[in-house]
Amino acid sequence: MEDKQIMELADLLKAAKDRKSELDDQVKEVTAEIERLDLALSDAMAEAELDKFTHSGNTFYLKSRLFASATAGKKDELFKALKENGYGSIVTETVNANTLASFVKEQKAENDDEVPSWLDGLINTFEKVSVGIRKK
Repeated sequence: MEDKQIMELADLLKAAKDRKSELDDQVKEVTAEIERLDLALSDAMAEAELDKFTHSGNTFYLKSRLFASATAGKKDELFKALKENGYGSIVTETVNANTLASFVKEQKAENDDEVPSWLDGLINTFEKVSVGIRKK
């Protein structure tokens, strides 16, 4: 591949990444606007004691979604309480994908670039090569 072609590809990649960054910023702005307007409309509907209405062919309605999480530092106690009260089936152990990847990378570094045999058949690994770009 010629140097000219490599430089053209580098320019195209940089431009695409810059465009994506601009679009990400726009998405953040629109998301913030949506949240602001959603709050304002839901407050206005609640004040007007409306749980739904139709406007311009769309039905707008109030909905509620509950979020729950373990109290900081109480995850183990929560899991124990759920299990003791017959709800152990909703308790699952997980390993964060990035944490597992870092762990495997460390293990490979300590074992001549090999995954320890005790992990054989338990994990899948692959490496993705990409081009990083830094600003000057």
